Amino acid sequence: MTLPAPILEHVFDARIAVDVPYEVGPTVAGARRVIAITGGTVSGPGLSGRVLPGGADYQTIAEGGLTRLHARYVIEAADGARIYVENTGLRFGPPEALERLRRGEPVDPALIYFRTAPRFETAAPHLAWMQTSLFVATGARAPDHVALSVFRVA
Repeated sequence: MTLPAPILEHVFDARIAVDVPYEVGPTVAGARRVIAITGGTVSGPGLSGRVLPGGADYQTIAEGGLTRLHARYVIEAADGARIYVENTGLRFGPPEALERLRRGEPVDPALIYFRTAPRFETAAPHLAWMQTSLFVATGARAPDHVALSVFRVA
């Protein structure tokens, strides 16, 4: 029996505004930093709206440069429905490109592996489909925002 390969369906693109990182420093788990999410926009065939301020991206950076990401925030859809987002992922690339990212400098997204797996929770019945599917996203970090393209795995 041959099972079908997953198909990716584009759901939305997000531009998530972020503040300057709070550096916690090296810990037993790696270097810790927290980046406040200050707002943003969401637009696409499956969802449009805005990212509400108040979330954050919690990062752990291993000695070799691998960054483990864990962001939590809320999207408010254009119709007012709210969606809680918990997004985990990885970011990795050449040391010099990662150092430029850490300094808040622009870096060509093609140099950086940035993938996440967002999960969604909502009380809105018309968005319940977001809770019964898996999603993956590609990302890019700019000095003042994170860009994500989110896809449903069909």
